[in-house]
Amino acid sequence: MDKPEEIKEHNKQLHAMGGKDARPIRYPGQYDFVNIFEAPNDDAIYKAAVKLSGGVAHTTTLAAKTLDEFLAVVKK
Repeated sequence: MDKPEEIKEHNKQLHAMGGKDARPIRYPGQYDFVNIFEAPNDDAIYKAAVKLSGGVAHTTTLAAKTLDEFLAVVKK
């Protein structure tokens, strides 16, 4: 990542798109940063991943649920 300070600007943009609680975490190795955030729906997550990558970053998007949310889904 050439300009790691851009992560703060990306988090502002995430908030403008409805995301909240952005927590960038630095990981050495395969990923420069992991940015954990909440979004109102999957569409907002996809839009954020495409818009904020600017076509120059590789992103991996993972949907996460709390244990209780997960158990509620698998019990259906």
